[in-house]
Amino acid sequence: MLNPAKRVDSIELSQIRKMFEVTNENAINLGIGEPDFDIPENIQLAIKEAIDEGYTHYTSNKGDLELREAIVNKLARDNGIKTDEENVIVTSGASEALYDSAQALFERGDEVLVPNPGFLSYDACIRLAEANPIEVSTTMENDFKLKVDDVQEKITKNTKALIINSPSNPTGAVIDKEDIKGIADLATDNDFYIISDEIYEKIIYGRKNYSPAKYSDNVITINGFSKTYAMTGLRIGYMVGNENITEELLKVHQYCTACASSISQKAAYEALTGPQDSVKRMVGEFSKRRDLIVSSLNDMGHECVNCEGAFYVFPKIEKPYEFVDKAAKAGVISVPGEAFGSLGSNHVRMSYANSYENIESAMEILKNLDYWFNQYYSFICLFVYLFIYFDLFELLFILI
Repeated sequence: MLNPAKRVDSIELSQIRKMFEVTNENAINLGIGEPDFDIPENIQLAIKEAIDEGYTHYTSNKGDLELREAIVNKLARDNGIKTDEENVIVTSGASEALYDSAQALFERGDEVLVPNPGFLSYDACIRLAEANPIEVSTTMENDFKLKVDDVQEKITKNTKALIINSPSNPTGAVIDKEDIKGIADLATDNDFYIISDEIYEKIIYGRKNYSPAKYSDNVITINGFSKTYAMTGLRIGYMVGNENITEELLKVHQYCTACASSISQKAAYEALTGPQDSVKRMVGEFSKRRDLIVSSLNDMGHECVNCEGAFYVFPKIEKPYEFVDKAAKAGVISVPGEAFGSLGSNHVRMSYANSYENIESAMEILKNLDYWFNQYYSFICLFVYLFIYFDLFELLFILI
């Protein structure tokens, strides 16, 4: 019998995708992290024009020059990152950029720091590169934010990299500026890389996101267009590093995908250079949904921090697997928090990338779910009390 490679033994299929695949079509899906908005009209037109013009062939391995120049301008304007187009590689989504970075950087025995809880792909990509993920706790007491002191405690002579994600999936946390700067200093002083996943950068509420590449050269910045411009199916992203690592990243990218979709690159260029009104409207709507879902969960007694970015909440819930199962049967899909690390074991992730009306309905379902659970729990408590207070025969007499 032929066996698969041992490096895939410890890799499990994504619990998020599992929930997505088994979702009842009539259920309210709070499990998947995908904006429920259409691609903005100007980007749709750019796609159609590219097709009409026959722009369907290979591009440069690194990506269209005009797109890479637009990315360079965006990084300088929005992130304070100075680079040039030769250090930009356009990828098939941020997911490919993450995988390429892991393959180009990590070796067996390397230690890679990851947030706990954190996005589940980080652990998988590290293990596929035969390196060792080392968890850095991001506690609810700190609003799930990565803190410089917690990172410093985990650094050893084997530390090769740290993966950060701000705003965060699954918690919605936004790392504070002083911690971003402090973590960047640690990378410089201790000679390790930061892989900065900034895919939710523009989906942020009353805050500003800070990029570690502004403060250190030891950074690979990953971003894309899936979340900000609702372009998930177009699979288009990018990674930016210094000149010492770009060629190594390109080797992996070149033999993995050759180049990103030409049509999607045209869409990405229009997304960066065209009007941004649709982004502002989308983020404004997400903000309203966040307020609704956070207040609703807190009112039910499920403690929930006021997330500052992305479109996820990570409430603390007793018996999360039981909760997820009962909620799914009642018509609301969510994801057990343990999928995102051991500190998620008492949590559930819910996405509010769904309509305001659907979230209202979902919260009503969950509230009723809690009501019947509490009624059942109260009955059991009463039964136990009576059993203790009276002897068995008196209890049976009362029940009869």
